[in-house]
Amino acid sequence: MRNVAIHTLFDLTKTRAADRFDGLSYPWEVLSGLREYILALGKTLPEDRFAQVAEGVWVAHSAVVAESAYLGAPCIIDEDAEVRHCAYIRGSAIVGRGAVVGNSCELKNCILFDGAQVPHFNYVGDSILGYRAHLGAGAVTSNVKGDRSNVTVKADEPIPTGRYKLGAMVGDGAEIGCGAVLNPGCVIGRRTQVYPLVSVRGVLPPDCIAKSADCVIERKN
Repeated sequence: MRNVAIHTLFDLTKTRAADRFDGLSYPWEVLSGLREYILALGKTLPEDRFAQVAEGVWVAHSAVVAESAYLGAPCIIDEDAEVRHCAYIRGSAIVGRGAVVGNSCELKNCILFDGAQVPHFNYVGDSILGYRAHLGAGAVTSNVKGDRSNVTVKADEPIPTGRYKLGAMVGDGAEIGCGAVLNPGCVIGRRTQVYPLVSVRGVLPPDCIAKSADCVIERKN
């Protein structure tokens, strides 16, 4: 189960939500109660660096948020983050330091670690993106199975999550190609690269390249 453990996927010094992971084994466990956590965390943010721009919505003074962006409560936009034109943050979202949420992207019930980028036409729902993880244009997380059953993470042994909605756990430094689909409950290891248009299922180990659903090789650098 090592490839799906929290500390295998993420550097917890790279998110303001580090304490949310305390005592948990798997990253998707963080998503339950995320709304309540954000509301509590927001109240602790320093007023000299953050403004509460609406009920349950905190934005760092150094963040850049387009006037056309929608920030639904609760959410936190951390320092030096950028939220671009027509981004739609539905709520229960933390956008980390220096992270980018691009034009027409949609976020819901998710954590973006510091430096994570979803810059063009992405959907990130019920998911976690690690430090400097990047989704290419049009890449999306799919968070509901076609048969509407609960999501199981297909690791060495199947791990029932008890969650009807679960997107992707994307490790630090992972690169997801344009138009790729991360299917419900998939896990992408640190620094792993997914080629454009690939439909990913299950668990990809760290430091590999997924050229297709059936061709996963080790990275050489």
